[in-house]
Amino acid sequence: MRLTCMFSFILLFGAVGLVVFIHLQDPEEIVHQQTPGIKYNMGFQQPKKQDCVSSNNQDRRLRKNTADRAATVKQSNSLEPSESVPTKLQSTDRRQSSIMFAMKDQQKGEEINSIKLHKRRRRFIIKKSPILISMNSSILNLPTLRYEDRNNSKWKSLYQIQGERKRIMRETCSKYKSNSRRIITPYHVSRIFVEDKYRVLYCEVPKAGCSNWKRVLMVLNGLASSTKDIQHNTVHYGNYLKRLDGFDHKGIYHRLSTYTKMLFIREPFEKLVSAFRDKFEHPNNYYHPVFGKAIIARYRVNATKEALRTGSGVKFKEFIQYLLDVHRPVGMDIHWDHVNRLCSPCLIDYDFVGKFESMEEDANFFLHLIGAPQNLTFPKFKDRHSNEERTTTKITQQYFAQLSPSQRQQSYDFYYMDYLMFNYSKPFEDLY
Repeated sequence: MRLTCMFSFILLFGAVGLVVFIHLQDPEEIVHQQTPGIKYNMGFQQPKKQDCVSSNNQDRRLRKNTADRAATVKQSNSLEPSESVPTKLQSTDRRQSSIMFAMKDQQKGEEINSIKLHKRRRRFIIKKSPILISMNSSILNLPTLRYEDRNNSKWKSLYQIQGERKRIMRETCSKYKSNSRRIITPYHVSRIFVEDKYRVLYCEVPKAGCSNWKRVLMVLNGLASSTKDIQHNTVHYGNYLKRLDGFDHKGIYHRLSTYTKMLFIREPFEKLVSAFRDKFEHPNNYYHPVFGKAIIARYRVNATKEALRTGSGVKFKEFIQYLLDVHRPVGMDIHWDHVNRLCSPCLIDYDFVGKFESMEEDANFFLHLIGAPQNLTFPKFKDRHSNEERTTTKITQQYFAQLSPSQRQQSYDFYYMDYLMFNYSKPFEDLY
């Protein structure tokens, strides 16, 4: 009997708490929370935080301005002479008058503040709420071959390869993803770069030719005459290329529906080793202190003070331990994240899927399809550490030979969807 009473009391208490919680919620926040969409970490989206900070600062400024205006009114009223009213009554009236003026100004300030906050919240909801797009809604599937190219065996072969890659990608998505309709947020398109002149959307996949692709987009956009003239820092830190999440909903929807969308991918293990070599085997004032120090502190036994201080000298085995740890001491990074997460190929119908392994052929075929200038070809030069050999299958196998069979299997499982979606074969025979 006691257990029944206790259980009933707990249920009643929970129900009352839920009612109180719902009552206290801002209705517009409830609408935003109930908007259908795929959950993602809003902490990653800094603009929301900035909006909150800016609104708080504006509240303070409005309150301060209201108080200043009230003080000014009070002071000005006290300086006005009055001949028909005795001094004591006059001062009393002045105080009442100044209070009334201050209250009116404060009410007006609060009304203005309320309207601005409402408009800001509405703009925020419009900006961050998902874009609903039906499956396969892209008007473009793949730019059609010109009439004169249809008898060209090379172009026909590359065209058929594209159709096969897209077929495998879509079949994988339909098998493993149960989305009856696509729900795209600005987060999903945050890695997509826009070239409006030739109507191209490019999803950046690090260590798969992204630096040279950005050079090509800059030339297409008229920002440079040649890819050779553009330095590495200009490519990555110049902010010359627009991102798709910088547009409003109408702009995002229009470009997703009408532009040619493309991405280039790379064999996952090879891409991973390439990222490790670039970020941890060369001096780096970001990856060593941010990632290196945390990795060495967690996974290296008897680490030296120098290693803990600088974060330099991370070993590949330690890096894999970090990658596979569900409780990583430091977060994920785009250079070794899944393509499935970076570009959302199951949400966005990419018209062209190129591969790093056939980069020159695929890239120049794409440029031919979009009608790019004939003198523009994909650059062959290595962007960083040009004296060092590119990461190849042989080099990749040497790095993974340092791991146990269990670690290799877990690494393959980690990138399994990328292997499956882009039709890469197993890199080791003992994998299952």
